[in-house]
Amino acid sequence: MKPFTTIESVAAFIDEDAIDTDIIFPARFLLLLDKAGLAKHAFHERRHAPALKQPFILDRAPFTAAEILVARKNFGTGSSREQAVWCLADFGIRCIIAESFGEIFFANCFKNGVLPIVKSGDELKEIREAAGEEQKIEIDLVDRTIRFQDGRVMAFEVDDYRRDALLNGLDEIGSILRDDGDDIVRFEERQRGRSPWLHLDPQKLSTFADLGKEKILD
Repeated sequence: MKPFTTIESVAAFIDEDAIDTDIIFPARFLLLLDKAGLAKHAFHERRHAPALKQPFILDRAPFTAAEILVARKNFGTGSSREQAVWCLADFGIRCIIAESFGEIFFANCFKNGVLPIVKSGDELKEIREAAGEEQKIEIDLVDRTIRFQDGRVMAFEVDDYRRDALLNGLDEIGSILRDDGDDIVRFEERQRGRSPWLHLDPQKLSTFADLGKEKILD
């Protein structure tokens, strides 16, 4: 997973509440399990609706290269599908700022290198205005700040464990191996001594199984 420290980008603002995971990644694409290439299916109905008066925000320059997505209330609610985060990450989105998130979607963001930030009221309004003016916004995870082009600085909250994982590009397995790797090694060493058959080479197990069959046949 790519480490997240600081990004600077225009922000694409989707002026809509309750964007659920089916809007982000429609159910008919769920058979696609490879993370690469999912970006083309992100917001499929919003991007391909026949009555569109203008292209969807992520299909309009300069937002085609946006790394920051800004939304309103209840972003990512509904189904727990992790592909909703995968397709956004594949598009290049590294940070999502919204008034509130679906709980599972919020957790999945951290597991896939995407930083979700909760902002509301006047602060969210400032971010939306900057997005509408196509200003670049800097997200600094090291300092936990949002910086605007005019020099304004806004703090945001993220818990220490998740922040550390993003800074180091670690998913849950990576964090466990880093923090508990020594304990895992010691456990396996004890287990190897107590239950050596659990650690036999598969080829040897196959040989033992064949010998067992021969004894039974005899």
